[in-house]
Amino acid sequence: MKLNKQDILNALKTITAPGEGENMVDSGAVTNVVTFADEVIVDITIKNPSLQARKKTEVEILQTIHRKVYEKAKIKVNVKVHAPAAQPKNEIKGKAIPGIQNIVAVASGKGGVGKSTVTANLAVTLSKMGFKVGVLDADIYGPSIPIMFDVANERPLSVNVDGKSKMKPVENYGVKVLSIGFFTKPDQAVIWRGPMASKALNQMIFDAAWGELDFLLLDLPPGTGDIHLSIMQALPITGAVVVSTPQNVALADAKKGVAMFQQDSINVPVLGIIENMAYFTPAELPENKYYIFGKEGAKHLADDLKVPFLGEVPLIQSIREAGDLGRPAALQTATPIEDAFETITREVVQQVVNRNDALPATEAIKITTMAGCSAVKK
Repeated sequence: MKLNKQDILNALKTITAPGEGENMVDSGAVTNVVTFADEVIVDITIKNPSLQARKKTEVEILQTIHRKVYEKAKIKVNVKVHAPAAQPKNEIKGKAIPGIQNIVAVASGKGGVGKSTVTANLAVTLSKMGFKVGVLDADIYGPSIPIMFDVANERPLSVNVDGKSKMKPVENYGVKVLSIGFFTKPDQAVIWRGPMASKALNQMIFDAAWGELDFLLLDLPPGTGDIHLSIMQALPITGAVVVSTPQNVALADAKKGVAMFQQDSINVPVLGIIENMAYFTPAELPENKYYIFGKEGAKHLADDLKVPFLGEVPLIQSIREAGDLGRPAALQTATPIEDAFETITREVVQQVVNRNDALPATEAIKITTMAGCSAVKK
């Protein structure tokens, strides 16, 4: 029997290719049909790359032609796969806060490495450099920023902004501060599940009158959990800074912290790693360095992960004392601590500038001043 091409096409119009709404002829999936006597060759292109889809398509074509045209036809089916171009990966991005230029998350994979201390000293150093700075204490279960800024007994006021009632952050040392610690008693434990904690954070983020800020620093809780995801869903984070000690136990968790920000679904630029408690220097022997927790561990980790190393902070008693007294050590003048935090802060500012220059499509507002790189308030 001599097969007719049109009969073959009419038969194929009764079936659809995987993933297509129309029949395989009208959808364009069938690219060619060749007949010769009782033989037929069908070329078809499908979008589903799975082996199951390829086999199903071939079997349906064979059965349909045998049933509707000629049961003894000799059929060859050439199935090609043309998968559509991969869509851009979804990024967890939130809505920008009007007036806030850059949002920098300060994180650590492990607790007890001095993340809040670093955040507080970065904030006051940025303020000394002339930037407008805010700190959001996102450590819901262990808020310590109010103590470090000597505002533990303060309470945010309610102000009217464009007809809406908003929280006015508490301010000290030129830094605006909000923390869940302002709304709980000193001896009260915050026992909240993730959704409730996330709701509280959203209120402090979007129901606050932050005003104009060059930098909003987020003091994140330790780990890589629900609070971190909620923050990154709510806000377009400019970049993240990871704090670690040189100790291997801390470095292992810091590595996870960096990996979290670099996840494809999160994709927050890591501005760099800060090594806290890099070495111990006694006040009576300022030239001596004792590497209690190991030497340059965070620096080596930054090299391994190919992220910037932002600097190191020594383990000095005055840093702890200053934090407990509510006056960050970076406010001291002409001291090694002031020098260390000025160096680190300049690096953070430079990395933010670099990040905004390299990623213009995702930046909120680019830094237009280099005051932070001179460490001089003008």
